[in-house]
Amino acid sequence: MGNDFVIDNSVIMAWCFKDETNQYADSVLDRLEDATGFVPSIWPLEVCNVLLVAERRKRIGEAGSTRFIALLTELPIVVEQESPERMLKEIFAIARKHKLSSYDASYLDLAMRKGLPLATLDNNLIAAARRSQVAIVK
Repeated sequence: MGNDFVIDNSVIMAWCFKDETNQYADSVLDRLEDATGFVPSIWPLEVCNVLLVAERRKRIGEAGSTRFIALLTELPIVVEQESPERMLKEIFAIARKHKLSSYDASYLDLAMRKGLPLATLDNNLIAAARRSQVAIVK
């Protein structure tokens, strides 16, 4: 648990697309060799949506999406479930307070709840995490 962290979809999807290759995202992937990444319950749908949009724009083929999903299932990423009440109250309030999407707020909420640092490439989420005293994975 000492090296565990919450991982935002912006980092995970950077692993999928060659044109989004990023040193930070690669270093986060390396950290998963001896740590667990936690994601909120919205995460699987976010991954699917990014892949579907990429397929429609011809950035990735069906086989590429299938392969990427298979690779993700091999990684130590744990999906944390949230109740609808939590989504409608706490996460909504965090999103409003920090002017985030409800999706981004769910990652910040999870990091705060678990007391874990957050890995993200999203500047708005980084700023909100700092305001909330949530560490950012370096």
